[in-house]
Formats: sequence, C-alpha cells, structure tokens
Amino acid sequence: MVGVDHSLTPSALTDAQVDAYLARIGLPRPARPDLAALAALQRAHLGAVPFENLSVRLDEPIVLEPGALVEKITDRHRGGFCYELNGAFAELLRALGYRVSLLSARVFGPTRPGPPFDHMALRVELDGEGTWLADVGFGRFSELPLRLDGRGEQTDPAGVFTIVSHGEELDIRQDGAPQYRLDQRPYELADFVPTCWWQATSPDSYFRRAATCSRLTEDGRITVSGTHLIRTAPDGSRTEQELDETATLAAYRTHFGIELDRLP
Repeated sequence: MVGVDHSLTPSALTDAQVDAYLARIGLPRPARPDLAALAALQRAHLGAVPFENLSVRLDEPIVLEPGALVEKITDRHRGGFCYELNGAFAELLRALGYRVSLLSARVFGPTRPGPPFDHMALRVELDGEGTWLADVGFGRFSELPLRLDGRGEQTDPAGVFTIVSHGEELDIRQDGAPQYRLDQRPYELADFVPTCWWQATSPDSYFRRAATCSRLTEDGRITVSGTHLIRTAPDGSRTEQELDETATLAAYRTHFGIELDRLP
C-alpha cells in the first residue's frame, strides 16, 4: 500500500533461512546492522547471486512472496530479476535488523523513463549513518550502497553516481547517464505483482526477448547472453565467445552453479 511505512515490518524469514541465505552469499551473520555490514552484504550478494531471467524464458512461475523468493536463491541456487532479488534481499536485511522500504522506480529508455514499478529498489535507514539506496537487482550498477540524502558525486567501483532531485522523485545517474527515476514513497511487495507479471509474460517485455544471466566477479562481470559467454572488465572492455548448446549449459553450471536440462 502506497504511503505506508513498512520499514519496521519484521522479516518473515526463520533463523534457518537467514543462515542459508548468508551461506549462499558467503558471509557470516554481521555483528550489527550498520553501513559497513550493509556494504559487505550488497557486494557479496552481487558476486554470488546472478541477475537472470531464466524463469521468464523457461515459463517458470515467479512468486513474489518472501519464502518463495529466498527458497529460489538458497535451495534452488538461482537468481532472478529486480523484484525477486531486491525482494529477497529486503527480507534478509530486515532479519538482520535493518529498516528497509521497497521503492518503485522507472527505468530510463532512450528518450524518457518507463512506467511506474518498472524496477524495485531498496531504501535502508541507518541510525546515525543516514539513508541509503541498496540495489542488487539492476545488473551493472553500483557495487556499494549509495547515500540517498546526499547530492554530491559518489564514487563507486562501478563509476561515479549522482542523485538529482526531480520534483518529489530522485533521478539516479551513473557516470552522468540517468539510470532510473525513484519514487520515494514506500510500497509493499504485492504492489509490484502486476508489473512483474507483465514483465514475465508480455511479448513486449525486454525480459522475454533473450536469456541473460550475469554476476559480478573480482575482475569485472561474467555473463551468459543467449549462447554467448561475455567477460567484461572494470573499464568496460569485453570479450565474447559463441558457444554451442552443450557449452552454454556447461557455462551456466561452471560460472553460476545453475543446472539446466535445456537452454532457456
């Protein structure tokens, strides 16, 4: 429900689910919910849990419910797109003591931003450390949280980010290019269901066009796009290798730990 602050909503996760989630991203339970821990959690998540649309391509159901989102990451060793990744990450953060709100964003196209709920991002409020944007579901984006209540340049391993006011909304820019326009009102997970369904089913959806699976690495990014294996360096340079079906399935297994019996 728009306008209702759910940042203090308790997590729906059990201790066992939290432990499994932390094991999936390779981190111990943090001592306290502070900025340093948030940064470590976001960076580890980006490196372990891929941004992928394989469920869309395989016609698997996408269930925007906390337990189902976390189970996909921990038990099925999968990733997802923004609604899944940030929806699950929000639950993990809440379970660790963070105050988290779900925010709607409109992703910029060539000429204008898209529709509301085009993207989900997270606002995290930290005692004595300000308000931060956390996002593990936008592909190549900031590796570390961005300060939402700051308007200067913010240097990140992925580039220089700025947050610019646009009326009551915020434009998030990466190296000067607008990425998305953020609605600062909090929403519930259920509010994203209609647009998530459209993204997963409409022939006009970007996510229906080709399979993609990508994660952060220590030296850039690794991506499988269709039947191409792409390695991207921190400076943006990339190498691309075309694969056959067997090699593509092996790439999913080797680089992402995802076992598939057919190409998506």
